[in-house]
Amino acid sequence: MSYAIIGFGEIGQTLAKAFARKGIEVSVATTRDPESFAAVAAAIGPGIIPKTLAEAVKADIIFMAVRFQSHPDVAKALPNWQGKIIVDVTNAYGVPDEELGGQPSARVVAQAFTGARLVKGFNHLVASVLVQDPAVHGGRRVLFLASDDDAAADEIGALAEQLGFAPIKLGGLSEGGLLVQAHGNIWGRLIFKDLVKFD
Repeated sequence: MSYAIIGFGEIGQTLAKAFARKGIEVSVATTRDPESFAAVAAAIGPGIIPKTLAEAVKADIIFMAVRFQSHPDVAKALPNWQGKIIVDVTNAYGVPDEELGGQPSARVVAQAFTGARLVKGFNHLVASVLVQDPAVHGGRRVLFLASDDDAAADEIGALAEQLGFAPIKLGGLSEGGLLVQAHGNIWGRLIFKDLVKFD
């Protein structure tokens, strides 16, 4: 299984650090030349591989860590995303509800990536919390996942566990997705909730 993070700002780098902590290789890409962020990637770890957008989207599982408004530009990188899992890490805070057409923001993202299986996740914690070791006081930091594709949610749940988190599936995008999305000037009820699960 191959992984890529599209977007290498604060959240993209935070995700890369989570992969580096567990020694899992991941490609990172932006619309810029990979050389422009190669030093930042190298500082995070040897398994953080800078690539062009065209190269990165060949991965099986792709984390969308760009501004919500930028996701259509990323979607143009491939005509068909069949067989790929997109993890929607975006937040649509400040995006008017009419722009979302009354839908959860993750469903809007899903529609842009023809053929992909979308999982909303890794977006409810601020970067300063997400970057910390998820092992907390003998428990594991909770990550919420929402998807209309149970098998895709299971795959991302297994990856979240590999990264040290405790995934909790919230159901489909119209139910669970609304709990972890921002839209207009409203934050979902589970956004910013830093919870720890004890087995």
